[in-house]
Amino acid sequence: MEILIDPDLAVKRRRRAARAFDPKAGFLLDLAAEELSLRLSAIERRFDEAIELFGGTGAAAGACLATGKIGMLKTVEVAPEAHPSVIANSFEDVPIQAESVNLVIAPLCLQLVNDLPGSLIRIRRALKPDGFFMAAIPGVGTLSELNDVLIETDIALHGGASPRVVPFGEVRALGALLQRAGFSLPVADVENYTVRYDSLLALMADLRAMGMTSSLAARSRAPVSRRYFIEAARRYQEKYSDPDGRIRATFSLIFLSGWAPHDSQQKPLRPGSAKMRLEDAIRQAAQAADDKEP
Repeated sequence: MEILIDPDLAVKRRRRAARAFDPKAGFLLDLAAEELSLRLSAIERRFDEAIELFGGTGAAAGACLATGKIGMLKTVEVAPEAHPSVIANSFEDVPIQAESVNLVIAPLCLQLVNDLPGSLIRIRRALKPDGFFMAAIPGVGTLSELNDVLIETDIALHGGASPRVVPFGEVRALGALLQRAGFSLPVADVENYTVRYDSLLALMADLRAMGMTSSLAARSRAPVSRRYFIEAARRYQEKYSDPDGRIRATFSLIFLSGWAPHDSQQKPLRPGSAKMRLEDAIRQAAQAADDKEP
């Protein structure tokens, strides 16, 4: 298994963010919470026991509870400062007993694991049959402007690029991982958001306050100089600013959902079990349309 994320650093940064919590910096978790709660409210059933995995600010837990679809909700977090129901040692942990909950919510945390297929399998096993899983995870395109600018700055000042932004997943690949993990009726879709900042330093401050600065295992250990930040800010301003001088940052959030298998769920037809060939169905539909014409 490739070690992409430094797990100890990821935990350290989340705990630091929890100690110096800034509600204004939680906007991304608020966006994810709103979307997740809307999706939950559209489901015609109630979930007696739910878990929020590594929600940071608890925004998703609060928004989903407000739908009235949840009986009891517990939180799992790596930061004791967040006052969770259960404290985990790392983002790789899923400290939930098998088949013990009806709903698992994972807002903006699965990008911090090295073994995403394994985490999804552990989440699916924690669900009771016909239990539901929802997640939001940053996808391809997230912080693309920042990544571009930092690569350019590294090349200009150091003669080569060092990885500084976590690579994010693609929506189809993440949807396939749900199916591979054993979820029924998997769904994956994406929402794109553009956030504007006064400067690169303001963007970096928000990422730090959310505990979302880079936790790459292969990151450069060399100290970042003041000159580096000045050059990166200048390039960002030149390439990605609006007429009013504010810079743009893209966040592409992929929303995943799936069900723990149950006999009552819809199942795809077996290959060869269809009563009519697709070609014949199309021909019949075209003939019916022709018959209706005057």
